[in-house]
Amino acid sequence: MKRIHYSWVILIISFFSILAAGIVVSSSGVFLSPFEKEFGWDRSIISLSFGICMLFYGIAGPFMAALLEKWKLKKMILASMGILLAGLFLTFFMKQSWQLIIIWGIILGLGSSLFLTVLSPYVANHWFKEKRGLATGILAASTATGQLLLLPILAMIIENYSWRSAIGFIIAILMVMTLIIFFFMKNSPKEMGILPYGQLEEMEETKNTHHGNPVVVAFEGLAEAVKKKEFWLLVGSFFICGSSTIGLIGTHFVSYCIGFGIPLVTAASLLSFMGIFNILGTTISGWLSDRFDNRWLLFFYYLLRGISLVVLPFLLMNGHMAWLIVFTVFYGLDWLATVPPTINISRQIFGVQKSAVIYGWVYAAHQAGAAFAAYGGGLVYKYFNTYTWAFFMAGIFCVLASLFVIVIKKQQH
Repeated sequence: MKRIHYSWVILIISFFSILAAGIVVSSSGVFLSPFEKEFGWDRSIISLSFGICMLFYGIAGPFMAALLEKWKLKKMILASMGILLAGLFLTFFMKQSWQLIIIWGIILGLGSSLFLTVLSPYVANHWFKEKRGLATGILAASTATGQLLLLPILAMIIENYSWRSAIGFIIAILMVMTLIIFFFMKNSPKEMGILPYGQLEEMEETKNTHHGNPVVVAFEGLAEAVKKKEFWLLVGSFFICGSSTIGLIGTHFVSYCIGFGIPLVTAASLLSFMGIFNILGTTISGWLSDRFDNRWLLFFYYLLRGISLVVLPFLLMNGHMAWLIVFTVFYGLDWLATVPPTINISRQIFGVQKSAVIYGWVYAAHQAGAAFAAYGGGLVYKYFNTYTWAFFMAGIFCVLASLFVIVIKKQQH
């Protein structure tokens, strides 16, 4: 029997690590109403804390990529898990809205940054020579899967017990993953005396080149990237990507459904349904990104996403539950399908060694968009008592993003 290459073991551990960290960020959608009811905080303030989290973990991404080269994979993952656990424990003691902003905005944002920004391209670049697109797709799928898959369980725990019990459930998951990482995670193929999957001999690109100050390395990458228009086109499209997924749908979809009489658990289940199909959609997208022009893949992903967002309010207004389920399936397939082609284009333009840091900056724009939509959606609801205009505008911007990506110059593999 042929022995499984350890790169696939690292992929599996990374997948579930990202999934566990993603649960922390995605749970904001089901905690919004409980926090509002218990503490009496304004919805826009709660949305602001969740938005800061999304922005903070995005901005921290490039620095996490640089730190990975300096402190190595295992130490960085364990440290990030520790920060997440500390932030969740502090949630039990918060009393004021400013405490929510510090805990959920800054601490949990910092702790989740590594997992939800640059871990996927780092593992794909360092542990795989072949099937990088597929590996990236699988890991990108875990980002949203963790953010969506367990929401119905969290919603049921909140309804039957309390939001504190739901936090305890998340803590238990993170502690199990911390133990698995401690015993089985490795820093690099070289540490195990093997080569990356599909590589037959030692190559220059497998050697680390970034040993300097992580802040300097991150800003050097940014200084190089801003000189290329492709970087700005990717930044603009990914800003819109973040605003139309975890920013708007991830934060406000459940509350939007509740406003039309859909129960909390049902609404959370619809969002979870997206997570199930996200696994399929993002993995297939990774496979496709190894075979087809990544610009055209992104063009169709953004265009179809924009059309679906414009249609969603009409489905809710008319109570078309069957079509709403169709929407969740489609949106799940498209949720993070944009990530593998975006990473591939970054790798093709900037090279394997620099692409993780530069993709970190691109992903920072993704999270800036997410923060914008998370807070902006709360403001739209506050002034119009409905989210409809927020979803309409998100759909229009997705169509704009499809135009951004199609004008990127075709890159040679």
